[in-house]
Amino acid sequence: MLPPERTTRHHVAYGDEVIAFVLRRQPSRTVPSIAIHVEPDGHVLVDAPKAAPLAEVLAAVKKRSRWISRHVSAAKARLAHVLPREYVSGESLQYLGRRYRLKVIVNPAAAVEARMRGAFIAVTVTEHVPATIRSALDDWYRQRARELFADRLAAVAAPLRWVKQVPPFRLQFMTVQWGSCSPSGRITLNPLLVKAPRECIDYVLLHELCHLLHHNHSPKFYRTLDRHMPNWRTVKEKLDNMAEEVFRT
Repeated sequence: MLPPERTTRHHVAYGDEVIAFVLRRQPSRTVPSIAIHVEPDGHVLVDAPKAAPLAEVLAAVKKRSRWISRHVSAAKARLAHVLPREYVSGESLQYLGRRYRLKVIVNPAAAVEARMRGAFIAVTVTEHVPATIRSALDDWYRQRARELFADRLAAVAAPLRWVKQVPPFRLQFMTVQWGSCSPSGRITLNPLLVKAPRECIDYVLLHELCHLLHHNHSPKFYRTLDRHMPNWRTVKEKLDNMAEEVFRT
């Protein structure tokens, strides 16, 4: 069994701004470089080998402070106008990049479930409780994601010579990530990604599969991504721009 990651919180100053970040120490990380990520909701994550001195990590974050600040500001601007859901009929929902309407059906004698019905995603509940409606939708998205991701992962992996067999994946609802790949090659995917268009889903899957070859964000990693999806930057921008809708709860 691989040793677990250890996370700690830190911050650096950038002018009048404070950049807070979560540092993830990865004992099994074989790549000596430090990787910095700004997630769709604006959180900053830094991956570093266990042996990397904290001073080296802080210096790396300081060096990229301008880039981090710009991306954090962009994420916050996208999320500024987002209001929490009320889980009432008529609210907008997303599935595979298409817009649907929520239809809440209250039936005390029926089982709680969510189903797609034409332009609607209908949720049947015994009483109008927002938490129950959300749970039913989460279950529906999870089931759709499990089936779709399995099919697309096989399709995206097929032309990749370093993938000898399609890796298993697990689903986990996350508020800051579309997916991840552990140093051991374990892929985790956010079921909410199923709200995005197929090309965005394929981008995330390819991104994680590329980490099986390069578990970092080195030039080699991006060259591999470029080779297999030349337009990935446009697709990523499209996905990031809809993050507020995808992660809205």
